[in-house]
Amino acid sequence: MVAQKPMGETLQFMRRLWDLVHAFDVASKRMARTLGVTGPQRLVIRLVGLAPNQTASEIAAGLGQHPSTLSGVLARLEQRGLLVRTIDAADRRRVRFRLTPGGKKIDRERRGTIEAAVRRALARAGAEQIAAVGSVVALLVEELARDD
Repeated sequence: MVAQKPMGETLQFMRRLWDLVHAFDVASKRMARTLGVTGPQRLVIRLVGLAPNQTASEIAAGLGQHPSTLSGVLARLEQRGLLVRTIDAADRRRVRFRLTPGGKKIDRERRGTIEAAVRRALARAGAEQIAAVGSVVALLVEELARDD
């Protein structure tokens, strides 16, 4: 029997991140079955629910994403009758998004969501832990965005 070498700190940390990504994916698929929307779709619904009549650019900025990344999600939510787009009266080239009654129902849902799980985890962690994780994640995003 060959003894396994212990994983280094970097590999251990990466494994934890992949565990998190997998858990998000599983929870998102479960939400799609139970609520009818995926995790990213619900996040968009929550942002529009918090600030109705946002443009795609404003929603994307709230997510820290490029608007083109968001266009498919917005289109799917609109096709499913959860979002409605209206022409901006001040600038007819711009559209704004708001929730339909069906979108508002999903926005009000609190049980069985990724958000609820994150809220429970944050309640179990201390402020220092939360700040440290946030800082490390920001550093990882910065490093992964670099062109080496």
